[in-house]
Amino acid sequence: MMSSGLNETGKLTTLQGISLTITFIVGVELFTLPREVVHSVKSADAWLSVILGGIAAMVVAWVMIRLSRKFPKMNFYEYVGEIVGTWIGKFIGSIVIVYYINLASYEMRSMEIVTSFFLLEGTPWWAIQALFVWISLYLCMEKTNVIAKVCQIIVPITIVIYILILLLGLKNFDLSTLRPVLSKGMSPVFHGVNTTTLAFSGSEIMLFILAKLEQPEKAVRIMGWGIGIAIILYTTATILCIGAFTAEGILTRVWPFFDLTRSVEVKNLPLERFESLLLSIWVMEIFATFSIAFYCAALGLSHVAKLPYAWSVYFLLPVMLIVSRVPRDINELLQMGRYIGKANLILFSSLSLILLLISRWRSKST
Repeated sequence: MMSSGLNETGKLTTLQGISLTITFIVGVELFTLPREVVHSVKSADAWLSVILGGIAAMVVAWVMIRLSRKFPKMNFYEYVGEIVGTWIGKFIGSIVIVYYINLASYEMRSMEIVTSFFLLEGTPWWAIQALFVWISLYLCMEKTNVIAKVCQIIVPITIVIYILILLLGLKNFDLSTLRPVLSKGMSPVFHGVNTTTLAFSGSEIMLFILAKLEQPEKAVRIMGWGIGIAIILYTTATILCIGAFTAEGILTRVWPFFDLTRSVEVKNLPLERFESLLLSIWVMEIFATFSIAFYCAALGLSHVAKLPYAWSVYFLLPVMLIVSRVPRDINELLQMGRYIGKANLILFSSLSLILLLISRWRSKST
C-alpha cells in the first residue's frame, strides 16, 4: 500500500517520494523535447528514442539506488567523501553544486521567457523572476518535507490537465505521419537517446532523499513509478506533436507541445482555449523543479563549505539570478539545456556506477 497524507515524523512518504520524482523529471523539456529529439533522429521514429531514453534512465536510477542503499543514513554529499576521500569528495560535490546552479538557472530563465512571451507581455524580467525566486526561497528554507507536500498537490492536477489536453488533441492527430516505423533503421533512434538525457534528469533525486524516506526499501518502486509516468507523458507528447505537425513541421517550432495545446479548441465549454491553463500548471511544475534543484545546490554548499544551510540558500540566490541571464536568447538557452543534459549523463550516470564499484571494492578489501 502507498502511504500518503502528511507525515509528522519528518520522513517522506512513498507518495511524496513519487511526487518529488515526477516533478523533478517533468519540467521545461515537456515543451521542447519533441523538437529536440526529432531534430536528432531526423524522422518520425523520435518517439522510440524517448522510450529507450526512459528505460536507460531506469537502469541508471537503479544503480543510484544501489549506491545510496550502502549509506542509508547519508545523502550523496556526505557519503561521496566516505568512498573516495574527503578532498576528492569535496571536489565532486563542488561540481554537482555547479550543475544544480546551472539547472536551476535554466529552469528559471525558461519560465521567464515563456511567461513574458505568452502571459505577461511587457512585464520586466526582474519582476517575473523576483516573485518566482523569493517564493522558492521560502519553500527551500523548509527543506524536503514542505517541497514534497507542494509536489504532492501539483502532480495530480498536472496529470489531469495533461490527459485532458492529450485527449482533445487527438482530433488533430494523423496516424500516417508516424509511418513507416523504423524506415531508417535503429541507428538514428539510438542516436536520439542522447537528447533525452535532460528530459529524464531528475532521477538522481534518490541520491539526496533516500535517507529521508519513511520506507527506503520502496525506493525502486518510487523511482519506477516516477520515471514510468514521465515516459508516458513525454512519449505521448512526442507522438501527438508528430501526428499533428509532422516531423518536418516540428522542426519549425520552438515549443511544439504548447503549439499543440493552442491548436485545441472546444466549443460550448467554459474554457474554449487551453494554453493559459497549461501555462499556469506548467509554471507550477517549473517552480517545483527549480525549488528542488535550488535545495540540492544549497544542501551541497552547506556540506562542502561547512556553512549553515540558511546561509547557503541566501548565498546561492543571487548567483542563480546572474547565471540565468547569461543566455542572450532562446537559442543560447536551448544550447545551455543540451550542455546540462550532457553533464547529467557524466555526473550521475557514469559517476554513480564508478562510485558503486569503488565502494564495493573497498568493502571487500576491508
